[in-house]
Amino acid sequence: MEALAPIVLFTYNRLKKTRETVSCLLANSEAGASDLIVYSDAPKNEKAAESVQAVRDYLHTVTGFKSVTLVEREVNYGLVRNITSGVTEVIGRYGRVIVLEDDHSVSPYFLKYMNEGLERFAGREDIACIHGYVYPHKDPLPEAFLVKGADCWGWATWERAWKIFDMDAARMYNEIVRQGRGREFDFNGSYPYMKMLKDQAAGTKNSWAICWYASAFLQDMYTVYPGESLVNVNSLSDGGEHDVPSKELMRFSVDLKKTPVDWAQAETETESPAGRKAFERFFRSQMSVKQRIIAFIKHMLSNQN
Repeated sequence: MEALAPIVLFTYNRLKKTRETVSCLLANSEAGASDLIVYSDAPKNEKAAESVQAVRDYLHTVTGFKSVTLVEREVNYGLVRNITSGVTEVIGRYGRVIVLEDDHSVSPYFLKYMNEGLERFAGREDIACIHGYVYPHKDPLPEAFLVKGADCWGWATWERAWKIFDMDAARMYNEIVRQGRGREFDFNGSYPYMKMLKDQAAGTKNSWAICWYASAFLQDMYTVYPGESLVNVNSLSDGGEHDVPSKELMRFSVDLKKTPVDWAQAETETESPAGRKAFERFFRSQMSVKQRIIAFIKHMLSNQN
């Protein structure tokens, strides 16, 4: 294996979560051979200044990695610009990257999985990224599998794949509509990704992640997912830019995988029907009765066209 991929961590003002994320990373045996690069966004107002500084003070004490580099933004970039520019900078230097945000807890086998995945699929032009999180499910799934698109909760990618990233949500939305693939993009109508992309185009949503998904989807590229999650998203909100109420995030809470991913049991030749169905079942389980009725009516109407 080549030198281990750099880990990029994006932080703001959540000290407790940042400590937890770093602590989890240090439990990975590969941490000592990995470069950690932290992008600390500047406070967007006076109220956030003290908590941002507390995070920075802590980050200056972090050891246990091959190297620790702290990039302290002098002006507030906001989550989207901070992540997209940071990933672009690091991937331009190293050619590959592992990406985490400050509310991600990871398994002790997370870095092993990410680096092995980056090495294994480096030459696969149809693979957009390696992903550490997988939705709660009860389905029997392979150790690793493919689903079309790209994802954003503990992920890794290469320079060749990041080149396709496009923030032109309007263009991508119109192209998906033109191709008649909106229902596929929405996982058979089980999750409103098209609405998210449309809202991004209209300027009522600010998400790099929906654009990353759409960029890979339109290129017919896949994400590698583990059968059991190696990433969890901490559910207690404490002031992050895009914090979600804890009740909402609890639906996505998972137990972390307790063993390394066994690549011999992976199924990564093409998209996994079982994996895709597992996602659809999870999404549908979160829908209200009203949402299910609306989705059913839309499905029936689309079949009549």
